[in-house]
Amino acid sequence: MTAGFGFVPMTDEDLSWVVENERELHAFPWSEGNFADSLRAGYNCWVMRDEAEPVAYAVMLTVIDEAHLLNISVARTVQRRGIGGKLLEYLSSEAQRAGAIQFFLEVRPSNTAALALYERHGFVAIGRRKGYYPAADGRREDAIVMRREL
Repeated sequence: MTAGFGFVPMTDEDLSWVVENERELHAFPWSEGNFADSLRAGYNCWVMRDEAEPVAYAVMLTVIDEAHLLNISVARTVQRRGIGGKLLEYLSSEAQRAGAIQFFLEVRPSNTAALALYERHGFVAIGRRKGYYPAADGRREDAIVMRREL
């Protein structure tokens, strides 16, 4: 881990920062209730900090031998500095520690930065979910399903 960076379990106290960033980063953001429900359900919810300041967050579900990345986001002010990759590698190690041997995620085809990040970290496209995401003007956007062997 890079000096200064740390990973801490997300708590209710983090939700205001997380939701504020979620709204800034995504056209169709998760609600505070989505994050609170994830915490209550026992999902793996993390906040990445640079010293004391939060810079990124993620929600991952691990079931039996599979991990599913549900949300990963890096604050706009610190994007393009490798933080997403550090968080993704941390999540991969946590998934392995929990017994996962495969790591899955969905990503919008239009999110080229995320696609490049996932490919750099060993994820490969294995399928497509038609009309998975809400999009502008009431339309729907497909999701690319990706997998990484752990």
